[in-house]
Amino acid sequence: MESFAVIRADDQAKLNTAISDLQRHGGLTFASSPRELSPSMADKILVNVMKVPLKKACRAAALVSLNDDPGVAIDVLGRIHPPAHVIIVSSRHDIYARISDCIMQLPEMKDYVAPVIPKKT
Repeated sequence: MESFAVIRADDQAKLNTAISDLQRHGGLTFASSPRELSPSMADKILVNVMKVPLKKACRAAALVSLNDDPGVAIDVLGRIHPPAHVIIVSSRHDIYARISDCIMQLPEMKDYVAPVIPKKT
């Protein structure tokens, strides 16, 4: 099952680190390159998914399509503690279809470099 990770951060450096951590330390696999997401849209997704009022607006945001099961992705987040707020959106969320429809229209992140992950032997 495909899921999405919405990453909200205080700055671009923390955003890039959090995205890399999902792959490097969490072992999650991306279905496509991370996409730029406006901070205001990321905040709206948070409110929609969590059903709570926004406490603090983010300054940098991204959207990543995951090949991983949402439950696995949530478990990974509990283990790795990335330096940003990561929301996993699955098909059980109302906003999932809207994200799925528009993700490929969003621009790819310009300054993101995928981490080099050594293969296990």
